[in-house]
Amino acid sequence: MILIGQYDSPFVRRVGVALTLYGLPFRQEPWSVFGDADRIRPLNPLTRVPTLVLDDGEALIDSHMILDHLDGLVAPEARLFPAAEPDRRRALKRAALATGIGDKAVSLFYERRLHERASDLWVARCRRQIDEGWQALEILLPDAATGHAEIAAACVWRFTSEAHPGLLDPAALPRLAALSERLEATEAFKAIYQPFIAPA
Repeated sequence: MILIGQYDSPFVRRVGVALTLYGLPFRQEPWSVFGDADRIRPLNPLTRVPTLVLDDGEALIDSHMILDHLDGLVAPEARLFPAAEPDRRRALKRAALATGIGDKAVSLFYERRLHERASDLWVARCRRQIDEGWQALEILLPDAATGHAEIAAACVWRFTSEAHPGLLDPAALPRLAALSERLEATEAFKAIYQPFIAPA
């Protein structure tokens, strides 16, 4: 399998971490949606990452879809999303919150980066969505869990802290801060990481 995208994307990183934890062999192609758009577009018409190219050439184009596929490749007891309800839908909700925060953090970055004058209204809206998303996730976070949802939260936490210095207040979100610190210390997170690099 080939994982396309750079690990400073929290969405690419969560897939790389899952592949590593599952022990599934893969190769990373660190293509950028800006500099390598012409290479990505034939595989993913949305020109987004992550894109996972399977051994038969099929390309999967969304991090949640990719993780659902990967879960099908491992034993049920090894899967990083729970199989039984209500644990499954609760984990899916936490993952949706984490990736939604990631979407808003990316949107906020590009609003400030790509416009000569950022929209104050849009910046305020994104910041509120990010803040309230983190607050909700802090409450919903289970103790000592390490599933797809928690991996996503830690990846988005790292991205947000690097792309928006000062935006996060770890003291206000102690459980999420502790989760991030715990997961960042693991071998999988150390192996699947690159510092945030602002696109040119």
